[in-house]
Amino acid sequence: MATKKSKSSKKSGKTQSTKKDSAEKSVVKSEVESTKKDSIETTDTESEDESTETNTSEDTVKTTSSKRGFFAKKYEEKESILTIFKKRKFYGSLLGEIIGTFFITMLLFGLSLMGLANVATYAFAIIAILIAVYAFSGACLNPLVTVGMMATRRMSVIRGIMYIIAEVIGAWLGWLIFNAFHLAGGETAYDIPTISAIAEGKFWLVTLVELLGATIIGFFFARALDYKRSVFTFAAMVAGGMALAVVIGYVISAAFLGLSSNFIFNPAAAVMMQIFPTVGDNFGEIFGGICQALAAYALFPMIGGTIGFFLSDFNKKLSED
Repeated sequence: MATKKSKSSKKSGKTQSTKKDSAEKSVVKSEVESTKKDSIETTDTESEDESTETNTSEDTVKTTSSKRGFFAKKYEEKESILTIFKKRKFYGSLLGEIIGTFFITMLLFGLSLMGLANVATYAFAIIAILIAVYAFSGACLNPLVTVGMMATRRMSVIRGIMYIIAEVIGAWLGWLIFNAFHLAGGETAYDIPTISAIAEGKFWLVTLVELLGATIIGFFFARALDYKRSVFTFAAMVAGGMALAVVIGYVISAAFLGLSSNFIFNPAAAVMMQIFPTVGDNFGEIFGGICQALAAYALFPMIGGTIGFFLSDFNKKLSED
């Protein structure tokens, strides 16, 4: 009898311990589950907070960009005089501007000699030059375009200044090659194309023609930048704008104002076409002529290019709103 009691007591003890263990396990499971639930709720709360913060930051960025987007920087933030000269690609860009402006200048000289009847050939040649140079520098190839890029913050000031220097060098090389062939031709060769001196009382007429043509070129270039993923479309739009500026300038100058050979819409090439007076009664007269030529063929075209860029951006901003 004692043995049976001990066996039954052992069984009951084991049963009770098993029940206790299962109860403890269930408590632990419930605690784990509650902990998981708490962690999930915490995670959900944190994710909601993060999404709220993200949405708030996005709204802030959108508000900020809408306020200053028109004048916001559109080039690499780190580009400065301390960093730009360390990039090998920058020197490739300068060389591209020199080569492209060299070809453009020779083309403008050729167009001046052969006349407006070859404007279609001029446009196709511009397309070829832009496509060839675009990958190197973006194919500005004209100081009025470069100034427009700087004014609308598409390009840093230091890059723009170096581009203008490169464009002047390219135009000078184009004139040098053209003049070399002119000298080799002797007496039978055509004269080097030049821009006629501004007649007395015609300064503002010449200036307005240059301003109008530069505005057209700046507007078309700014619009073409929206299609730069297709290089051919970009080049075709820029070339079309340049051809349009030449045709309108020729019609206005010849038909309405009685002017001839008084526009070129490229300050770098204009400097090579002997726009500066070399003779005069005194130094003051020569200096005044130089300032007048710079204003008509360099300053106002750059202003016109800037107006074209801002006009394009303003129109684009209105269309987006």
